[in-house]
Amino acid sequence: MNPQHATGEVRMIPVDQIEVINPRERNGHVFDEIVGNIGAIGLKKPIKVTPRATADGVEKFLLVCGEGRLKAFRSLGETTIPALVVDVSDEDAFIMSLAENIARRQCRPLELLAGIQQLQEQGYTPKVIAEKTGLTQSYVQGILTLLHHGEERLVIAVEKGRIPLNAALTIVGAGDDDAAIQAALQEAYESGKLRGKRLMEARRIVERRKTLGRSAARNMSSKLADVTTSSLVRTYQHEVERQKSMVRKAEFAQQRLMFVVGALRQMFADENFVNLLRAEELATLPKYLAERVWSGGSIA
Repeated sequence: MNPQHATGEVRMIPVDQIEVINPRERNGHVFDEIVGNIGAIGLKKPIKVTPRATADGVEKFLLVCGEGRLKAFRSLGETTIPALVVDVSDEDAFIMSLAENIARRQCRPLELLAGIQQLQEQGYTPKVIAEKTGLTQSYVQGILTLLHHGEERLVIAVEKGRIPLNAALTIVGAGDDDAAIQAALQEAYESGKLRGKRLMEARRIVERRKTLGRSAARNMSSKLADVTTSSLVRTYQHEVERQKSMVRKAEFAQQRLMFVVGALRQMFADENFVNLLRAEELATLPKYLAERVWSGGSIA
């Protein structure tokens, strides 16, 4: 091995000789902050690369960690960047990049969490993945279970803290049967896994999962494709059923109200009953009922 390429050596590497092997989409606001910080105080931590020989003899490097910093240097017009050179295989470089990306992000988007599944496909056990990423083994195992079932919507909800992982796994365990899912939510509530806002959020997620599917569209075109096909019909049918249910509830409430008003009219027609109410200072009704029981809105 060339001494210049010794593991752990920091070198100034030309940015145009670095290839990104595991590219990620970046948040524009966060990227602007990275550029601003580097422009103001310089690079605090070198990127990590591994060298590769090419047929034409030009020195190339694969990026292991630091894509955001590399892009920031390029946007600032820099031609070289400090880099820690490590000697690893292509596979190890990809795994290291994936693991560091997952471990570094506090709020991991879906594509990074999907990297956990990629690590498993590379032959790593949940225990090893947990060690490489700094996550707990139970979290890794839970996320893998959700991803293997195609539950992207639940994965996102878990990562954003809308529902706990154990509640998401309970929903998955219920399958596609509505009654079983509702029973699972009830069980989660009674066991303390879901309470208050989290219970309401879980119900909303279950409804969206039922209407729009388990997968979360990654771009606008896929969302539009979903809306123009069967999901639009499902959404329409679901909304029609919801509106019908509201109408039925309103009609039932109106019938009960009419019954109450009729009963009150008969009771207030009895003078002895009215005198008793007056003696107990109970001869008043809420305005809404009074206007319907008495023509003048108050007892005679």
